Amino acid sequence: MNAYEQMTKAEREAELKKVRAEFDALCAKKLSLNMARGKPGAHQLDLSTDMLTIVNDPAQCKIDGIDARNYGELAGLPSAKKLFAEILGVTPEQCFIGGSASLQLMYDVIAKAYTHGLRHSPKPWAREDHIKWLCPAPGYDRHFNVTKSFGMELITVPMLDDGPDMDMVEKLVKDPTVKGIWCVPKYSNPEGVIYSEETVRRFAALKPAAPDFTIMWDNAYCVHEFEGEFVPFPDIISLCAEQGRPDMAWEFASTSKITFPGAGISVLASSLDNLAYYKSLATFQIISYDKMNQLRHVLFLKDKAHTLDFMKKHAEVLRPRFHCVLEVLDREIAPLGLAEWKHPKGGYFVSVNTIPGLATRTWELCKQAGVTMTKAGATYPNGFDPNDSNIRIAPSFPELDELRQAMEIFCTCLKLAALEQLSA
Repeated sequence: MNAYEQMTKAEREAELKKVRAEFDALCAKKLSLNMARGKPGAHQLDLSTDMLTIVNDPAQCKIDGIDARNYGELAGLPSAKKLFAEILGVTPEQCFIGGSASLQLMYDVIAKAYTHGLRHSPKPWAREDHIKWLCPAPGYDRHFNVTKSFGMELITVPMLDDGPDMDMVEKLVKDPTVKGIWCVPKYSNPEGVIYSEETVRRFAALKPAAPDFTIMWDNAYCVHEFEGEFVPFPDIISLCAEQGRPDMAWEFASTSKITFPGAGISVLASSLDNLAYYKSLATFQIISYDKMNQLRHVLFLKDKAHTLDFMKKHAEVLRPRFHCVLEVLDREIAPLGLAEWKHPKGGYFVSVNTIPGLATRTWELCKQAGVTMTKAGATYPNGFDPNDSNIRIAPSFPELDELRQAMEIFCTCLKLAALEQLSA
């Protein structure tokens, strides 16, 4: 029972009147604060300014015996593949370097499966009668919408403290129409969960009925600690190979939250056979991605050790923002028992789970008060949160004083939503 439920009717009515007056006063300020997406703030973008001028001599454009200004090298510069391979724990030969968005590579893998099928597909997915896709939730709405855009049935898998509910996953993959699953294995979006080693090994040991079952392993936050030291993680690709399913996993990452989100580089990593097949199709759509940008990143980030040191600068910017969010929640909401949340050590989000039925109303009230947040329900397939409880907070973009103001508004709106629900 939360604190509001313990009040007498008269006490609740008085509290509702008080909180509503606070809300009206906030609305009167006509604020415009944005916590909708995990966008790096200006202070983070400034950290990579030197990369803009790091190539200032034509002689620098030649690397690995390749002129980065010219055509060629579909899979990317060898040095760029080496950089990502070291970060992800794979081999350079297992890497394909893309453009600024890893999401584009993810979409492209699904699109190629749809039009041509994957290596082990009996036929292109477009010719399948029905396809189901597993979606751990709360999760990333853009992932869900990729598979939804191809007409797939999205199946919710609950997220636990150590990753997706693997008992459920292991049962669901016995259905041959289940073709794959989305995963964010480290600092998951939005829960901030790191998959346990047991969970990762259970993924690699899956025995799906579909021969072309695909693990879409989005390692977006692989080096994104803001609290404590770097946390190593198992290599899903080699683990799948050990289990006799070397082609089951496709891993993705990018520099979007490392350098410039709109001007970074991305990577697709998988088995050598998968990459050979992917390249045989990609060769018809592109000659190569931007190798000059790959060169800039190689010169700027250098190697894994230098990248991890650089990420500590990001941590200095992000840490006080996450502390701000958690401090306000702990002070304003925890004593009332209106919601629960995790305390992540990395990634880009704080996931708040309210008591059932409050998320949408809280989001609406925040919007009225000038705070933009990701729409309630977006963290679930088809935008439907069965408990109407999950809200994703993105602390990175606002200035610290604006963030504190936005969190005060968020807490006022959550309180008002709870009191309205009780009054109704």
